Amino acid sequence: QVQLVESGGGLVQAGGSLTLSCAASGIPFSFYNMDLGWHRQPPGKQRELVATITSRGSTNYADYAKGRFTISRDNAKSTVTLQMNNLKLEDTAVYYCNAIRSSYGYPAYWGQGTQVTVSS
Repeated sequence: QVQLVESGGGLVQAGGSLTLSCAASGIPFSFYNMDLGWHRQPPGKQRELVATITSRGSTNYADYAKGRFTISRDNAKSTVTLQMNNLKLEDTAVYYCNAIRSSYGYPAYWGQGTQVTVSS
């Protein structure tokens, strides 16, 4: 059974930091060959991309995440991490990690999400 389990969400004041982690298990492909990503869904809005990291380690960020968020991966531990700094009220959302088989674009696996709430 494939599982992506996010952790690290919570309540933080604006300007603060949080580190989200996602641990993968049961994926029937080598974790090394998975492209990984973080997405988020703000209240009342559609899910949107936050950041991705390919199997080769190349990263991509949404404009609002550049300079504040850092995505990284640990293939030995089958984890992907999102370090978020200087959090803003508008970063409040449910954050999801996902994994997609590199070069194939499928299958895609998703975690259940973790809530991040930024307060003033």
